[in-house]
Amino acid sequence: MRATVTIEKEVLDELLKETKAKSKASAVRKVIDEFLKKKKIERIKRMKGKLQFDLTPDEIRHYER
Repeated sequence: MRATVTIEKEVLDELLKETKAKSKASAVRKVIDEFLKKKKIERIKRMKGKLQFDLTPDEIRHYER
C-alpha cells in the first residue's frame, strides 16, 4: 500500500542517519516494525500471571506434537 506522509526534513535526516537505511521508505518501515514489536512485547508482558498452564515447563519443552 502506498501512503503520503509529511515529515520534517531534519527528523527524516536524523532517522536515516540513526537507522543506517539506504532509503527513506526502508528507514520508516524499520522504525514502524520496531514500534509494533515493542507494542506486542508490552501486550504479552501485561498478560503475566493471567494465564494458567496445566503442564510444567519441562513437559511443555518435551511435548511431542
